[in-house]
Amino acid sequence: MVDCLFCGIVAGTVPAFKVVDTPDGIGFLDIRPVFKGHVLVVPRPHVPELTALDPDLLPGFFTLVQRVAAAVPAATGAKGTFVAMNNIVSQSVPHLHAHVVPRTKGDGLRGFFWPRHKYDSDDEAATYASAIAGALG
Repeated sequence: MVDCLFCGIVAGTVPAFKVVDTPDGIGFLDIRPVFKGHVLVVPRPHVPELTALDPDLLPGFFTLVQRVAAAVPAATGAKGTFVAMNNIVSQSVPHLHAHVVPRTKGDGLRGFFWPRHKYDSDDEAATYASAIAGALG
């Protein structure tokens, strides 16, 4: 889709700190992360929401989300992850995406009021992206 930011990232015309790029989807750092290492995982085709995802694509897409959910703690030192997905309401980009957020007990995340923690620089973001990509293997 021409006007979709995430389709631009998938196509490579919009820059992003990619952590994984597979036939099933792409994972990249959220530019407004809840915590540093927060990854968005998107399917390659433009799909506005989960209910529109072709059932044949579900296994590959969710396997990729699962792999990223394992890699984020390994790369960031977090104790776990929070995996979330909005559908239409609160979806800032109308392209299906799963949030994989690093979590540690006492990190301050409460319900759906997500604090945001910006990267200090592009170099810091690239370091996180590289570490997560390395943990993915």
